[in-house]
Amino acid sequence: QSAQYAPCSLRRMSAMEALELLDQLVDESDPDVDFPNSFHAFQTAEGIRRAHPDKDWFHLVGLLHDLGKVLVLFGEPQ
Repeated sequence: QSAQYAPCSLRRMSAMEALELLDQLVDESDPDVDFPNSFHAFQTAEGIRRAHPDKDWFHLVGLLHDLGKVLVLFGEPQ
């Protein structure tokens, strides 16, 4: 599968655009959540920032941890 996605030929977008796209997705693992999926990413990053204020790389990982879910919008299964 890396050969399929490595060239980034489906669509080019910024991390913020990908976060916005997540809001169009109903996550099968959390189908009854009332808030956008991007909110979960920001919550995760903020929680990590509070717990580990000295690890800025970790804050970023928390923000980006669900971005792969956008592939569902391009036909990949959850």
